[in-house]
Amino acid sequence: MEKLIQKLIARWNDQLPGLGSFALKLVICILVYLIGKKVIAWVVRILRRALERAKVQAGAVTFTASVVKIGLYLILVLGIAMQFGLKESSVAAVVASGGVAVGLALQGGLSNFAGGFLLLLFQPFQVGDYIITQGQEGTVQKIEILYTTLQTMDNRRVIVPNGSLANNVIVNVTAAAKRKLEIKVGISYQDSLEKARNVMERLIEEESGILHEEEHQVFVAELAESSVILGMRCWVMTDQYYPVLWRLNERLKNEFDREGICIPYPQVDVHIR
Repeated sequence: MEKLIQKLIARWNDQLPGLGSFALKLVICILVYLIGKKVIAWVVRILRRALERAKVQAGAVTFTASVVKIGLYLILVLGIAMQFGLKESSVAAVVASGGVAVGLALQGGLSNFAGGFLLLLFQPFQVGDYIITQGQEGTVQKIEILYTTLQTMDNRRVIVPNGSLANNVIVNVTAAAKRKLEIKVGISYQDSLEKARNVMERLIEEESGILHEEEHQVFVAELAESSVILGMRCWVMTDQYYPVLWRLNERLKNEFDREGICIPYPQVDVHIR
């Protein structure tokens, strides 16, 4: 037993230099990682400021910063791994085989990356635009390397994959500074068409949110089964679209009531024999 203990002690003493060297390398690598992490954050911050000063689109700034950050972290991790004996040839082999494996495992992620690149290249929308896509809608908050974040009107956050955005229909509601507003309302066949038209013309003239230098229209849209459908079209600033729409709808109802103009609803007469 005593001889066994002496052998273990001798073997431990033989291994101490190697263990000490490994521990020193480990400590140095941890320090390098912590310092590198701070340097990467500093580089990304400088890059963001430079792009913002160059007045680059906010979405492109976020996307570029994400790509650079991931690339720098990859270089940092590979550099640390090489300190533990990983050779350049092994790194190339690992990167190549890992790339294939990751590509097969993350086909959706690569599709999202390519989609994000296409979105920034063709710019169907920018940060701050209000878009509708795939049954979702909201204001674009940020465009990142894989996902685009929308903020809905009721303050929900919607994360949409860039791949699906790039391959689906996108309605950019706020792309233009002006929008054409259209309202349709039905009146009874017994009511005066001329009186109803005059009311709608007057509401357009009195509404301050309408761009009066642009053309507006009041027209008979349809002779429906239960009513005559009148329409009105006018131009408004995009950010005033809904406030003007809501005001005109309310005033139309009140003014028609005041003028004795009926807004009918579909009715069915049932005759029993």
